[in-house]
Amino acid sequence: MASRHPKGLYVLFFTEMWERFGFYLMLALFTLYLNEKLHWTEEEAFGAYGWYMFFVYLTPFVGGIFADRVFGYRRAVLTGASLLGLGYVLLGWPNMTVFYASLFLLVIGNGLFKPNISTLVGNLYPQGDSRRDSAFSIFYMGINIGAGLAGPVGGYLRTAYGWAQAFAAAGVGMALSFVIFALFRKHLEIADQRSSVSAVLDVPLGPDYEDRPDPPSVERQRIVALAIICAIVMTFWMAFHQNGSTLTIWARDNTIRDFAFLGFRGEISPEYFQAANSVFIILLTPILVWFMGFLRERGLEPSTPAKIGIGMLLTAAAYALMVLASMAGGNTGRVSMWWLIGCYFVITIGELFVSPMGLSMVTKLAPRRMTAMLMGLWFLSTSLGNWFSGRTGKWFWKAWSHAEFFGLLVATSLVAAMVLMTQYRRLKAAMPPEGQSGPKPPQDPTAPSASSPLPVAAAAELPS
Repeated sequence: MASRHPKGLYVLFFTEMWERFGFYLMLALFTLYLNEKLHWTEEEAFGAYGWYMFFVYLTPFVGGIFADRVFGYRRAVLTGASLLGLGYVLLGWPNMTVFYASLFLLVIGNGLFKPNISTLVGNLYPQGDSRRDSAFSIFYMGINIGAGLAGPVGGYLRTAYGWAQAFAAAGVGMALSFVIFALFRKHLEIADQRSSVSAVLDVPLGPDYEDRPDPPSVERQRIVALAIICAIVMTFWMAFHQNGSTLTIWARDNTIRDFAFLGFRGEISPEYFQAANSVFIILLTPILVWFMGFLRERGLEPSTPAKIGIGMLLTAAAYALMVLASMAGGNTGRVSMWWLIGCYFVITIGELFVSPMGLSMVTKLAPRRMTAMLMGLWFLSTSLGNWFSGRTGKWFWKAWSHAEFFGLLVATSLVAAMVLMTQYRRLKAAMPPEGQSGPKPPQDPTAPSASSPLPVAAAAELPS
């Protein structure tokens, strides 16, 4: 059965599912822990959150190169899982030296784990294998199942047992991830040996393909286009990753969390709301993929740059809802939880347009001789966006009204969309025809399109 996926994909599915469970459980608790347990101010907590996210998304570039050239992918994943598990267990220890040491372990562990498990997914398949797109879709579902479980589990354990026990649950998730990977790593042997280039360049190479560089003028055009996209996507992550900082504080302080269902009454813990993004991704991905296929059959599918522009407009719309919510509550009062859930719903659709499409453009536009470097530019832009997400909270959350703060995120998203519109022709001109990665690509009508909204994104997570 040629259409069956290799067993290694399901090993990686469950390995990544439990790793993302630990990652998002920690993020759901992090700013609340700093504010409520360590008694940091909200501004200090937001600043620490931004720095942590900056390094978490910066080290994968170094970890990927290290595994590619020295360590090997399987060993890097196992080492990273060990460091992550230890870091989560130590995070709730009542000692500041241990606390900072645990963050260091988490940053280094993530740098080894994150890029290399995604590389292994791509390396399971030979160049041009049509199963790779669906493989990344399956892998992406594992990411979001783990992320969806994280917030509710972390919130329950935190309120029922305490901070240390909640963080320890993230360590248990990493232990499961390690055991699954270690027991079944034999199914990943071929993926550990195949060149990572095949995981990055998701295009079929036919017999007429000539592996020679593009002319310098074409390379410059594409590098400039990538720099523009990275700058635009940086503003997206600045807005999106408010989920672990200001939106978490909003859920705690400005959201009516009481509920009644079938005679049962209770209060939703603020950590639970972060699960909304993952739930919506799982529900909306099949619909969006079908809709893009429907448009593609009729020649109406938007181009990759246009999809990113749509995503930025949706991001602006999501925070426009929060502006209205702030005004409805007088900027300090509590409002219905449906405002926040609506924000997560709209920004999730935006994420499905922006994050996968940005990575798709990197894989299409990066000259082969500098793919790793330009992937590094992508990770750097993500890191900077995460840093700015923390800085904006630190600088403006208390200094401004909530309506003004969320209005800033509306404005930055709209400016990014406007920049994309002014540069649209440049970006469109830099894009190679579908399926092309060099001067003489194969003309294969059965090759999968790289412009579908989701599958390639799994390698960068988004996020998520």
